[in-house]
Amino acid sequence: MHDRLLLALFATLISLPASADEDYELAPIHYSSTPPKDAAQALGQRWQRGEVSIDRSSGWTVLRAVLKQLNIPLESQVMVFSKTSKQNDLIGPHHPRVIYFSDDAYVGYSVGGSLEVSAIDPRLGPIFYLLDPQVEASQALSFQRDESCLNCHGGSLTSGVPGLLVRSVFPGPEGHPILSQGSTLVDTTTPVSHRWGGWYVTGSHGKELHRGNVTAIERPDQSCEMPFEKGANVRDLRAFFDTTPYPRSQSDIVALMVLEHQTSMQNVLTRAHQTALRAVFMQTSLQKELGEPRDAQPRGSTRRIIDHCAEDVLQALLFHHEAALPSGGIEGAEDFQQAFTASAHRSSEGRSLKDFQLRKRLFKHRCSYLIHGITFRHLEPHLKQTVLSRLECILTDHETAPTYAYLGKAERGHILRILRDTGLLPQR
Repeated sequence: MHDRLLLALFATLISLPASADEDYELAPIHYSSTPPKDAAQALGQRWQRGEVSIDRSSGWTVLRAVLKQLNIPLESQVMVFSKTSKQNDLIGPHHPRVIYFSDDAYVGYSVGGSLEVSAIDPRLGPIFYLLDPQVEASQALSFQRDESCLNCHGGSLTSGVPGLLVRSVFPGPEGHPILSQGSTLVDTTTPVSHRWGGWYVTGSHGKELHRGNVTAIERPDQSCEMPFEKGANVRDLRAFFDTTPYPRSQSDIVALMVLEHQTSMQNVLTRAHQTALRAVFMQTSLQKELGEPRDAQPRGSTRRIIDHCAEDVLQALLFHHEAALPSGGIEGAEDFQQAFTASAHRSSEGRSLKDFQLRKRLFKHRCSYLIHGITFRHLEPHLKQTVLSRLECILTDHETAPTYAYLGKAERGHILRILRDTGLLPQR
């Protein structure tokens, strides 16, 4: 049966037309045609039923209400001024877009425009919406699903799945990216020196420079001049633009690094989940077509695909190849850190995966807090079982996992205790 299954799988794959939709639009995902189940959908239904009211006197009052009702802390505010969004005409160095986030929802706002919302569906990944705060008062506010966002958030930039992006560009004087200089998709492994081009950054980071807070000038020979020193260790953004309309005058360095980790981790989970779903779906479909009994467990190529996905998830979860922080660490706004850790899952000893370190690395315990999140909770069952089984081995038997030798005995013990006390791993 195994040989026949492989041959049938190969025949099916090579028969797919070159112009086929993205994989996430095909079975079993059906991204665009599947009604999502996410926090924005739930909130929109409450609005339609008249269960909650909103002060709609301005875009800012609507924004604050949406943040509150989606449980997104205002303290998570970061600012981006590069024209890398759907509403580019409203964005620039003197009027940045603000972004706020929780573990499973993101809200962006450009002054005078619509709210851009992304909320995580456990099966589909990020769902993208626009919310017009200026609709007639007689009409209920509603989240309108915006498939055009997939032009950037659903292709090669996000590894072929609906995904979230944090990009570092070389912004010109008006905020347009200087395309000849390229850009960086930022994740946990990105050095600080390559981050935050086109973003405002407040906080301290020692002597190391980054690309934030300043614009670039392209020379006729296509070289680029960017005064990095002027953007270093900025605590007050009033020298760059009028911060008066904004709820906060900060674009916190710690919040930015959390956002970068979270979006890249979410993308890895979405990709692994959907890849595993497709592999299992293909196996069961072919077994049905061949008139063979369906296996309860993945086997052959399906097993190998799930194992590969599990390793991708583990490396992201455990901060493999995490870029070091600047010498002396970083310092950001304490109120963001308090708001972020308020939702932490804690061990009996009071430790959590959201505890910050901020000296040599971002977190004290290098296992992503998104292991407690909505996507991991609903991960394809065979994939989730594989990840948790291997994770327990890594944390309990260091010698068998040389890839993760950077995790010391004490740190592994703390992570293990957190995961056991919060129910992700069994008590031993």
